[in-house]
Amino acid sequence: MKSKQTARQTSGYRFKCMLHPATFALIALVIGLAIGLKTALTNAEESTDDSFSKYGQVFKGKISRTYEESEEWYPEARKPKPGTPNVFIILLDDVGFAQLGSYGGLIQTPNIDALAADGLRYNNFHTTALCSPSRASLMAGRNPHKIGFGSHALTAMGFPGYNGSTPESAKSIAKDFQHAGFTTYALGKWDHTPLPEVSQSGPFHRWASGEGFDHFYGFMAADADDFRSLLWADHRPTENWVGKAGYHLTTDLADQAIDYLTSHASITPEKPFFMFWAPSAMHSPHQVEQKYIDMYKGKFDMGWDNAREMIFEKQMKMGLLPPGTKLSNGIPEIPKWDSLNEDQKKLYTRQMEVFAGMLTQTDEQIGRMIATLKRIGQYDNTLIILTSDNGTSGEGGLNGTFNESRVINGLQTSFEENMKHYDEWGSPNTYPHYHAGWAMAGNTPFKYCKQIVHNGGVADPLIITWPKGIQGKGEVRNQYSFITDIMPTALEATGTEFMEEKDGVKQMPLDGKSLVYSFNEADASSARTEQYYEQLGNRAMYKDGWKAVTIHGNRMPWVVAGTFPFEKDVWELYNLNEDFSETQDLAAKYPEKLEKLKKAWDEEAWKNNVYPLHDDIASRIAKQFKRAFGDKTVFTYYWPGAQRIPEAVSAPIKNTSHTIETTLDLKGNEEGVIVACGGVNGGYTLFIKDHKLHYEYNFFNTARYTVISPDLPTGKVDMKFNFVKTGMLKGTGELYVNGEKVAEGAIDQTVPGTFSLSESFDVGTDFGTPVSMNYQSADPHFPYTGEVDKVTVTLTGEDTDKDKEIDESYEVD
Repeated sequence: MKSKQTARQTSGYRFKCMLHPATFALIALVIGLAIGLKTALTNAEESTDDSFSKYGQVFKGKISRTYEESEEWYPEARKPKPGTPNVFIILLDDVGFAQLGSYGGLIQTPNIDALAADGLRYNNFHTTALCSPSRASLMAGRNPHKIGFGSHALTAMGFPGYNGSTPESAKSIAKDFQHAGFTTYALGKWDHTPLPEVSQSGPFHRWASGEGFDHFYGFMAADADDFRSLLWADHRPTENWVGKAGYHLTTDLADQAIDYLTSHASITPEKPFFMFWAPSAMHSPHQVEQKYIDMYKGKFDMGWDNAREMIFEKQMKMGLLPPGTKLSNGIPEIPKWDSLNEDQKKLYTRQMEVFAGMLTQTDEQIGRMIATLKRIGQYDNTLIILTSDNGTSGEGGLNGTFNESRVINGLQTSFEENMKHYDEWGSPNTYPHYHAGWAMAGNTPFKYCKQIVHNGGVADPLIITWPKGIQGKGEVRNQYSFITDIMPTALEATGTEFMEEKDGVKQMPLDGKSLVYSFNEADASSARTEQYYEQLGNRAMYKDGWKAVTIHGNRMPWVVAGTFPFEKDVWELYNLNEDFSETQDLAAKYPEKLEKLKKAWDEEAWKNNVYPLHDDIASRIAKQFKRAFGDKTVFTYYWPGAQRIPEAVSAPIKNTSHTIETTLDLKGNEEGVIVACGGVNGGYTLFIKDHKLHYEYNFFNTARYTVISPDLPTGKVDMKFNFVKTGMLKGTGELYVNGEKVAEGAIDQTVPGTFSLSESFDVGTDFGTPVSMNYQSADPHFPYTGEVDKVTVTLTGEDTDKDKEIDESYEVD
């Protein structure tokens, strides 16, 4: 036995001795690799792949074969540091520099004024002069043209500065707060999503939900009816007004905000929140309960000229304006109040009483939300930022209007037509806008208003309150700032990091500059020393206290039609260091300075996608329709899903021959809307009532054209409405039943552009405000009581070149 064992040992020894040194190295390498692989596998069991680290989720426990040998670990949600302030941004609409009480205004806004008294007022804050660009820039923290919003999405062009679609490389800063662990809420107006995307079908990446907000409750249009509002709750359409007496949109938005705030404080009090609250106020329609209108009866009898003097005196006394500021001469096209007759004064005073009542009602809702912040113990540590999206709106023109839809179609309303609605001004049957004279007063001490880039259009109130972070109370700040500065301010104040990459896309650098440096240092130099402006061809360049500015074609905001040569625009020059309100044009005195600023504007224009300049708004809107539909002529809509479709992307039937067809199985007791588009301000509807088929065309709520059939048969019934165009914006309406023409009537006037900015196209119902006053139903939408399979709209006309031209002699009664 010993000999055999010795032999085996000797043999093994001999084998080892026979191995080459390189073989030993190879064996060692294999063994090392095996050990390394085992270690790697063990580590892989104990933590997730490194690719997850960029999302902040790394497994820090241990996974073994048995539970006893393993260690649990749960992913940790991102949490801001304890004590991180909340953010509450309140963005008013069309509120001018001088309409709040704390900015010298004559309207009662005690709750907003209390915020100003508890914080800071900025007198040198600026916006883009129009709603969509300001809102998109606020959210993105970048200049408007750089992100595709040189103008409103309705007037988009196929160029980077005007395509109305924010690029993925410029996502909202709300995403930064969401990623940092804030709960994010958006309420109210969200009008910088392309209209073709505003439906249940999406896409949703440019909705509030795709821009960093966990919750959204509001409207996705330029305006909204305040009594019968078409809203969205996240991605679901809703009409919260139905069945609620005394409903008002601003109150509803405040109710929802209070619900969010108290829910947040009850469930996740340790988390900060970011809330964006943007009411329809004070954009037209100016609508409010009668009690608020009555508050201001006789309060504006002094007229807009005296109102400007009164406001300016208050502003100077409260130290809002720099010493030596002068009251500008206002707008030359606005008539002097004393030149008006008594009936004109009566109407225009009423218009301002309604506006003032609505602003006071809005202030009350802001007060309710602030009271809630105090109740839940969050007021002191909430950064509250209140501002507006542009200067006051002069779009109501030189008479005001009972129906804003006329304005967006380039039509002014006569004094006589407005007076017919005097008693109901501000009620559900009106969609009113005040006279441009009141807009001029609302921007005191500046001249001009919304759309124009003089200070009257771009200077806005800015109130910032944060008791725990701002030492001064009721102080005025004069640092030059722009709408892009809002979000960077919120980022710095909360210590939230800007994400240079979002959703895998590298982000553009921010153009905005934080205002935190000015919070507790009143005399700090302005971080922003220059800013370009362009809106609808109006241009300006601010640099180091000097401003060059031009009104393109000298066109006022109430003039929508027309195109003008840019090379003939006259530039003005102001030294704002000495002339805060732009009263002394120095262009002739300092021509070289003017040229330098114009050159600087040109350089900024190229950097920010401002070119090409274009001012034919009507053609831009028309091209949007053509781009949306191309050569498509047949549109089929299936019930019940074909509802809440934006008018702008519904079948383009305006000023062209077309048919509307459906087949219904009638038992004889059916009634209701088959299809409708628009609302009380204008639109069309096809409905059954009293066993008859009705077609009604609502022309701006001033004229209604109806075609009514005889009694309908029962059984399967083919129905068709046929519009035969007979001239520019007019035609004949025909009703067919089972292939036979049964009725016809003249439609002498049709809407040229759009029925409204917020109403929808619906099959089987009429959501929002009613197109017809002849509906009869307990349900205000007058839904069809039977079943609708589908409705087909067919464009049948071939318009001549003459039809396609704008008839400059065309006038609307």
